[in-house]
Amino acid sequence: MSNFDMDAPTATITMTLDCADTERQAEFWKAALGYEEIARVDNFIVLGPAPGVFKLALQGVPEAKAAKNRMHLDMWVPDIESETARLEALGATRRQEKPLDEHGFLWYQLADPEGNEFCVGRA
Repeated sequence: MSNFDMDAPTATITMTLDCADTERQAEFWKAALGYEEIARVDNFIVLGPAPGVFKLALQGVPEAKAAKNRMHLDMWVPDIESETARLEALGATRRQEKPLDEHGFLWYQLADPEGNEFCVGRA
């Protein structure tokens, strides 16, 4: 593992998710996204597949999640039923029994082990 390079010449995007238990969340999101831990500083864990690709950082905070996320992840997969079942086995919670069907997209709303919303969909 290396330190997160803040002086990289090219901009990259890291989405940071506040969480109470960074270790548990890191295990869930590593398995959910197929990522690995690429950096760790105090209560901050960065996950990613490779340099220059979207990264997910998990930041430990003392307060609990209180409302709906203002931003969330969308995971696009060929088979939402099997992917949703896989994510539930990892600790995700399905928000509704049947997938939503709107604007030509089909998706499930789920929540990670701490209640952070994300979607699994297909076009």
